[in-house]
Amino acid sequence: MSKIAGIAAAALIASAGLALAQDAENIKADHEEGGRWFTVDDIPTFRVTEDGTVDYPVYNGYRRYHSECHVCHGPDGEGSSYAPALKNSAVNLDYGTFVSIVAGGKQEVNNAQNQVMPAFGDNANVMCFIDDIYVYLKARGTDAIPRGRPAKKDPKTEQIREDENACLG
Repeated sequence: MSKIAGIAAAALIASAGLALAQDAENIKADHEEGGRWFTVDDIPTFRVTEDGTVDYPVYNGYRRYHSECHVCHGPDGEGSSYAPALKNSAVNLDYGTFVSIVAGGKQEVNNAQNQVMPAFGDNANVMCFIDDIYVYLKARGTDAIPRGRPAKKDPKTEQIREDENACLG
């Protein structure tokens, strides 16, 4: 199993049993670990201060989303005529389902629709930053941040830097 596939599998195992849609308690930031925010259930989430400063993972999620996802899903998670709005998916799907779809792809082809999303489970530019992409979209889906590049961000922590280096090799 590749390092990236291992990350996807670990995320799915960690989220087993958390199949509830993202209600208010599963969006609210409860605690921080090394520059990343989590809900009371340890689901990745975001933090935006009153002056609009976003945590570093939200900012990085913006960058990663726009390098890998927006071609199909539209700028700022808004969707397109080709693919649905991911800002809604990050709020309406549980974390495990979101990661599973990104890692394994999705295909729904019938008389009413033709949705085919490729698997990104072996793409380090997606899977090493899946939590950042998820929290960025979650912040967009709850209107915690507006469209466009976040104007203010927290600095990248040493822990985030170490995690990136370990994942990317």
